Amino acid sequence: MNDTRKLAKYLAGLGYGSRKEMEVAIRRGRVTGWGEDVRFDDEPLDPAPGMVLMIHKPAGYTCSHQDQGKLVYDLLPPRFLKRDPKISSVGRLDADTTGLLLFTDDGALLHKLISPKSDIPKTYEATLARPLEGFEREFFASGSLILRGEDKPCLPAELEVTGARTARLTLTEGRYHQVRRMFAAAGNHVEALHRSRFGPLTLGDLAEGKWRLLTTEERAAICP
Repeated sequence: MNDTRKLAKYLAGLGYGSRKEMEVAIRRGRVTGWGEDVRFDDEPLDPAPGMVLMIHKPAGYTCSHQDQGKLVYDLLPPRFLKRDPKISSVGRLDADTTGLLLFTDDGALLHKLISPKSDIPKTYEATLARPLEGFEREFFASGSLILRGEDKPCLPAELEVTGARTARLTLTEGRYHQVRRMFAAAGNHVEALHRSRFGPLTLGDLAEGKWRLLTTEERAAICP
């Protein structure tokens, strides 16, 4: 395989187009540079396979490739969805939940980050329908809370009361609608939910609906 075909295959894997389209693009001079400074249409190439990025997810977007309506993947450049390996979200946030959501095309990293054995803390800011009653911190920290329809208790979770009807909850699991179901078990209802932290990562000044790549240091921090 000659250098042009190798480069075309690589660019196709990044989602820029088919191999044939990339061979044409190379011949027409749309691909320039060599080594680590290859450019497409005079723009630096997207990261090689193994990239990790974060999105500040708005409300109303579903973490799916196939559901109807607005999808979180609509917030990314269309070519990202054509990458090989495929890009996927690291776990899910339900449509009404906002905040920090990670994506990667590294399958091994994805499975490690979502594995319960990784023990990665996730922090959520919850706005509740009714004032907290005072027992919730101990209730969530006890390790004895069994969610409706399950038989295994939740691992201990840390609750910080931030207002009469607001709280910050940090947990290491990722069960289906877990935060909402935990507060429901405590006799309350979550009106708004925002994930503010994933491991050591925070959104910082990343605006809602925007995304950015993780730095090498950030990636190492979430998966040492």
